[in-house]
Amino acid sequence: MTTVCDLDSVIAESLASAVGDAAVVTTIDSLRRRLEEDPGEDTVVLGPTVDPAAAFRLAGEMRIWRPVLSVILVRHRVDSGLLAEAMRSGIRDVVDVRDVAGLHKAVRHSQALAAEIRERGPIGSSPSGPRGRIITVFSAKGGCGKTTLATNMAAILADRGRREVCLVDLDLAFGDVAIALQLFPAHTIADAVPLGDTLDFGALQALLTPHSPGLTTLVAPVEPGSGENIPSTLITRILEVLRDHFDYVIVDTPPAFNDHVLSAFDLSDLVALIATLDIPALKNLKLTLETMELLNYPRERWRVVINRADSKVGLSIGEVEKSLKTQIAAQIPSSRDVPAAINRGVPIVLDEPRHPVSAAIRTFSERFVANAQGGGPGRPPDAATRPERRGLLRRRSRA
Repeated sequence: MTTVCDLDSVIAESLASAVGDAAVVTTIDSLRRRLEEDPGEDTVVLGPTVDPAAAFRLAGEMRIWRPVLSVILVRHRVDSGLLAEAMRSGIRDVVDVRDVAGLHKAVRHSQALAAEIRERGPIGSSPSGPRGRIITVFSAKGGCGKTTLATNMAAILADRGRREVCLVDLDLAFGDVAIALQLFPAHTIADAVPLGDTLDFGALQALLTPHSPGLTTLVAPVEPGSGENIPSTLITRILEVLRDHFDYVIVDTPPAFNDHVLSAFDLSDLVALIATLDIPALKNLKLTLETMELLNYPRERWRVVINRADSKVGLSIGEVEKSLKTQIAAQIPSSRDVPAAINRGVPIVLDEPRHPVSAAIRTFSERFVANAQGGGPGRPPDAATRPERRGLLRRRSRA
């Protein structure tokens, strides 16, 4: 059930008709009494005439005492300052008063979240231990297929809703996850910045964009330069929170060893290093392997994947393994069907499950992620096994 509150009864009734099945109150006090009488209420819509301070205060209280309840704020004008304050207070979504479809969607999303929270247990309850695994996909050279591997691996692991997977786009300047999956996100990872150290799953959940059963995404900023304001400490916090609430967290990355990528590496159970059969990509892969050794990342957490492995370019897999002194874990064939699937916004593993590319990615995902020995949900790197970097690229150095 949804309760709509606005000081103007005409506006309140209008919002209620936009929402559908909703009760109407015209004061905050009346709203509080209704919430006390109905502990099963899952959504509150606060109209444009409700005082912002009162709205933020109510949302802050409900975030602690009624974590299943979502508060949606409707305003005549929505700007970045309002969004930041709303998220800090625990408001789930902010909608323009003219966006009837957006309000309807926000309420339905809130109700779906409430149902999921009730099924899993209350937000903020402490799990017995980290339940998920973090898998990072990386290449020091662009164009090798990082996003293709990440999106398809996430879809396979979600297994049409049998598992819960979150795909995080950490390419904060040029992320392509939203485009590759044809998503239209209301929020991005940049919206987590105002929350800082107070970030919890309740707040983070409001920033996620669903794709398909079991598969949820946290997409990169859409505004140029927004990623520059995201500290690496926030990335660590985000991944830790997601790991505690999803079976798998798949991280797509930019082609660079920056602080954000290294933060993901620190928490990763597996790093999939992808390259193609061309000299520049293999040179960068070799440098990547050497750099990861210098940074003291355990070899057992690397897996090398060759994309477009059947390309006739005069290099064999055997020669590559000999040059890299590393075994190739997976070979993904080349196919025009891959960009065609991307253009349709559907991972090829969902669009054509029996395609050779789908089969290769599924084999890799099942062998090295879903059925990895010594891993599995609940076995992320802990303080004893997490790598201690040698300080080559940034902060940590050995004592």
